[in-house]
Amino acid sequence: MNWVEIKNLQNLSLDKIKYVDFSEFRESIIIKIHEGKRLVNLFGMQEQDIVRIFCILAEDELSKLFVLSSSLRPGEAFASITNEVPSAHLFERELSEQFGIIPDGHPWLKPVRQGIAGVDQTQRQYDFFKMSGSEVHEVAVGPIHAGIIEPGHFRFSAHGEIIHNLEIQLGFQHRGVEKLFLQNNDLFYQTKLAESIAGDSVIAHSGTFIRAIESLMNIDISKRIKIIRLIMLELERIAVHLGDLAAISNDIAYLTGNSIFGALRTSVINTTMSICGNRFGRNMMKIGGVNFDIDSERAKFLLETINRVEKETVTAAEAMFSSASVMERLEKTGIVSKEIAHSIGMVGMAARASGVSIDARVDHPFGAYEFFPIHKLTLDSGDVFARAYIRFVEIQQSTKIINDLMEIYTDGNHDGKIGEMQKNSFVVSITEGWRGEIVHCIITDETGKIKKIKIKDPSFNNWFALALAVREQGISDFPLCNKSFNLSYCGFDL
Repeated sequence: MNWVEIKNLQNLSLDKIKYVDFSEFRESIIIKIHEGKRLVNLFGMQEQDIVRIFCILAEDELSKLFVLSSSLRPGEAFASITNEVPSAHLFERELSEQFGIIPDGHPWLKPVRQGIAGVDQTQRQYDFFKMSGSEVHEVAVGPIHAGIIEPGHFRFSAHGEIIHNLEIQLGFQHRGVEKLFLQNNDLFYQTKLAESIAGDSVIAHSGTFIRAIESLMNIDISKRIKIIRLIMLELERIAVHLGDLAAISNDIAYLTGNSIFGALRTSVINTTMSICGNRFGRNMMKIGGVNFDIDSERAKFLLETINRVEKETVTAAEAMFSSASVMERLEKTGIVSKEIAHSIGMVGMAARASGVSIDARVDHPFGAYEFFPIHKLTLDSGDVFARAYIRFVEIQQSTKIINDLMEIYTDGNHDGKIGEMQKNSFVVSITEGWRGEIVHCIITDETGKIKKIKIKDPSFNNWFALALAVREQGISDFPLCNKSFNLSYCGFDL
């Protein structure tokens, strides 16, 4: 067996990752996926005149990860995996865009983050899918949106009011986040950069990066630090879920819910601010520990706030979900079936709303989840209602998690000792952010510096799901479907 078996946050020497011919690499991936493994990541790294390609698969029920590598030369073609493994479609497009290797036979080989008109005139502009017919029309939305929404283009092919196809084009921001990690080796700078990957997932992304570095440095983290980090992550989950319930309410003109959930979100992010001085958790996390403790006074305020918020959330949600006019808009709108969700590799609460039982807190536990197991929560209707309701039940679950953790809160808030980075090493760090599975893969060079970081926000997996959800829906339902996913533009535009 060529695949190397590891766990989440288990670092290993790079030379222990088996290297095979690409034809064997491709075939082995297909076989493992058909046996029930899940594609977590597929990415390349330039090594002189070749591109070394790494694949990471997961066997979630057993908390196992599997790694294998191969290589191709820039410009070389290979038989696409996507036709047999649909979840590979965007990974292969990214490999093609970044390294010039060609997945021959790929059904949708288009740019991922390039080809934007006006950015680089030498690039081939994005070729949108077109439908023919005298009664078919196109509706173009974006990339410039109202308010503070980030840039993204949505091209609808519709017959009357019914959407037949939606094509989503992102990549307008060209941030170069992964390259920035390599340009400055200062750990403080890199932590600040991790906080900025997606502004609504500060704790999740910074924690994912920090745990990877701590693994590479073999830093021992105290139980209290792990609990503080978990509390902050669950506060982030509660806050964004409340904000999304407010936004969903607004999109269906349920203004009572919009006002109440929005106000409750403010209470939660103000609680985060009372701990670390920033409503989104910036400057909370650091390598080896946290920058702010939760003392008895803060703990009392924290528990009083979240318990009050939960009580008021239950009252508001029960009223909302018992309203016939609300349910008429939410039920059977924007359905993604379990089969489709599994096939295209959906992750996070959107996947769980379609019946896919996947949650890294359970499947690949990290931090305090290693000694504090939780239950996965799923629904099976896969519609806007399920994606809204699962937010409600996860708010209740997160509140209980924080309450239970405070009962086992321990002394010993000491920082782990920062040491040297492991040389020529590889680590996979997985976190369940509020949106879903966040993955940071880090490879170090012979001096211990990062030579490759591959970041995957859950939005990378789920944008295509939104495009499928709106098929055969009324075009006026798009804003509602969009908000029920609430995917990240900047998390995708790395």
